[in-house]
Amino acid sequence: MTLSQLEIFSAVAACRGFTAAAMQLGISQSGVSHAIESLEQEFGVSLLRRGKYPELTDVGARLLRQAQAMLGLAESMRQEASDARGMKRGTLRIGSFGPTASLRLLPPVLEKYRAAFPGIEIHVDEGPDGEVAQWIADYRVDVGFVTLPNDRFETFALMRDQLVALLPQGHALAGKRAVTLAELCASPFAMTRAGSEDIIRQLFQAAHVQPNIRCRSLQLVSTIAAVTRGDAVSIVAESALPPEGTPAYVKKPLRPAAVREVALAVPDRARISPATREFIRIAQQVFAPASNHKGKATQKLPIGG
Repeated sequence: MTLSQLEIFSAVAACRGFTAAAMQLGISQSGVSHAIESLEQEFGVSLLRRGKYPELTDVGARLLRQAQAMLGLAESMRQEASDARGMKRGTLRIGSFGPTASLRLLPPVLEKYRAAFPGIEIHVDEGPDGEVAQWIADYRVDVGFVTLPNDRFETFALMRDQLVALLPQGHALAGKRAVTLAELCASPFAMTRAGSEDIIRQLFQAAHVQPNIRCRSLQLVSTIAAVTRGDAVSIVAESALPPEGTPAYVKKPLRPAAVREVALAVPDRARISPATREFIRIAQQVFAPASNHKGKATQKLPIGG
């Protein structure tokens, strides 16, 4: 078993194809096939179900998580060596969700990071908040954005913002100063998966009320469109909303008020690479960290720590 074979295995699983993985890695398709076959012979199990789109077997999925952890550790070792040379080369994989992380938090941090470390190759994957958390746990990314509280990872707080209700213009609640969760339950509800789904569900559960969910959207723009059409009401993070112009919806505070905290997260602080450590440090310089939250280590990352 070699790191190259594990890298090929990871690429085939991510690309769901031998040809696509070969193109991504810049090697021949026969080389990809040979690497997978060699791993299967060495392990004595089938890693993939062959077909037009190869799928992981159950044992293949378990071994993939370990392979990704090993590849992450190997990259960390390379970057430790790179750090001694001034971090001239390396790779940083970032998991991001929704407009707040992808459009508001990430761009100013990347601008400073690229200026400081132009030789570091940056990969950004965007997905729902729950998927990003799984990428972090599986070492598919080096660092990812999460919402707090979060006791799965070691976290580094970046910002706090309000959750607000979105209502169609002319809605019965539009004239109120603030709205309650119970009041929102009387209307069809649009659930956004763009970074706030877990928090919103927890809010309703804590209030012992159940929203009438009629649609679930991966993109915030789809949620806003549903509200604008008058199809539903929703709850979103205020920082994720587009800049104020003349919105075709009504925004109202919740009563009682609800906040969302966004942080960067890693599975294990002791194993983060120099490139990851510098990304977190720069992010905390750009955004004043929110107050510490009870959990598994919401903290300030010391320079060079």
